[in-house]
This record gives sequence, C-alpha cells and structure tokens, in this order.
Amino acid sequence: MKPKGKGKDARQAIKPMAEKKSKMCYFCVQNIQDVSARDTMTLRRFISSFMKIAPRRRTGLCAAHQRKVARAIKVSRELSLLPYVAE
Repeated sequence: MKPKGKGKDARQAIKPMAEKKSKMCYFCVQNIQDVSARDTMTLRRFISSFMKIAPRRRTGLCAAHQRKVARAIKVSRELSLLPYVAE
C-alpha cells in the first residue's frame, strides 16, 4: 500500500498546472495578408536579441505566417535591411 501524499497524483494536487494563454497570430489579428521583406520594423518583432528567427511557440504566429516571416527575414538580410548578427 502506498503512503498518502506521495506520487504523481499528490504532486498534481499540490501544484496544479498553470493554464497556458494561447497567443494569437499577429498577422491574422491585424488582417495583414502579405508579409513584406522591406517592413523591417515589423520583422524585428520576430527576431531575438541574437538576431535569430524566433520560433512559433514564442511569437504565436500561425504556421503559414511563420513561414512567410522566416522567408521575409532571410530576404531582407540579403538586401542588407536587417543584420545577420548582433553588433
């Protein structure tokens, strides 16, 4: 027989899982259809401080817009609008 207060069920009872607030896609909410590589101020929202493209779980973008943003960031880097590395 297991002692009370130990095990997986007891831990869940003591420390319930925090509800995760779902993030909404920025482009879907703003009703923006096209992601422009020349709009650097918008693209900077989706780049980390180390100039890496942020993942979906952090940005909250839908899959289609995440692909478009990643492509736009890469194009704007080629056009020298965004840097490849942090200074």
